[in-house]
Amino acid sequence: MGKRKQPFVFLFDFDFQHPILLDWEGDRQTLLWKTPRYSNFSSLPQSPGRFTWEVSPVPFKRYRKAFSFVMEQIHQGNSYLLNLTMPSEVETDRNLEELFYLCQAPYQIYMKGRFLCFSPEVFVRIENGQISSYPMKGTIDAGIPDAANLLKSDKKELAEHATIVDLIRNDLSMVAEKVEVKRFCYLDQITTNKTNLLQMSSEITAQLPSGYLEHLGDIFSCLTPAGSICGAPKRKTVEVIKKAENYDRGYYTGIFGVFDGTDIDSCVLIRYLEQQNSKLIYKSGGGITHLSECEKEYQELIKKIYVPLA
Repeated sequence: MGKRKQPFVFLFDFDFQHPILLDWEGDRQTLLWKTPRYSNFSSLPQSPGRFTWEVSPVPFKRYRKAFSFVMEQIHQGNSYLLNLTMPSEVETDRNLEELFYLCQAPYQIYMKGRFLCFSPEVFVRIENGQISSYPMKGTIDAGIPDAANLLKSDKKELAEHATIVDLIRNDLSMVAEKVEVKRFCYLDQITTNKTNLLQMSSEITAQLPSGYLEHLGDIFSCLTPAGSICGAPKRKTVEVIKKAENYDRGYYTGIFGVFDGTDIDSCVLIRYLEQQNSKLIYKSGGGITHLSECEKEYQELIKKIYVPLA
């Protein structure tokens, strides 16, 4: 389809066991989606009004057990950065589709009856032969005095962010040349139904070889899973994640993207709410390094359970 310059939409789960490839015009029965440039629905965002949002976080005992195992693996040298995630239950008086139209995020994906994702994180963009990635690592409550400086001076957050930037640089070098960090540690603010957050990202670019449209599958095969939601070194860290988390991420932390016939835009499937029978499960987490503190990481997991409203 890339070679034919035929537009399409794609969705990869974290384990790449259930990838979905849809024709641009034939996806509305399965997915509703929006990127900063395109969408496949025309309904205007609604005023959020008041809605209930009660979170029952994963028990701290379960999180602490997983965290302790991860720290053991880090001290043994099997990983030096690992994204530990967990499922938490949410109760709300809105269904997934209603929340989809209420939320405001750069990327919104609703797989009908299955999950909702409102992601702030770009995975890769490809335009005119240039591939760009924007890893997001580092979160703080924007209401904390001097929040921006605190985040940018936090040794743990900076080490984590630098590790992911280095990992993405290496990933891009496998498919492209002239890898360059264009912006390092810039901040975006997100308004949520609970509070405002600051998120730290970097921009990394590289130049793809000619004929890259004929090899889009190879490019994404090399780059996935996204470094920001597994860790480093990537392959061994994914093995540790499987043992530590003991649950199925599914499409959470996978990739969603669109190809318009010329360019690609894609995101990491984070900020993710899933329908499991009669329950709504929100999957969230954060990066763990040797500097991490269990209670702080647990609170960050809870902090990320939100609906973005602007």
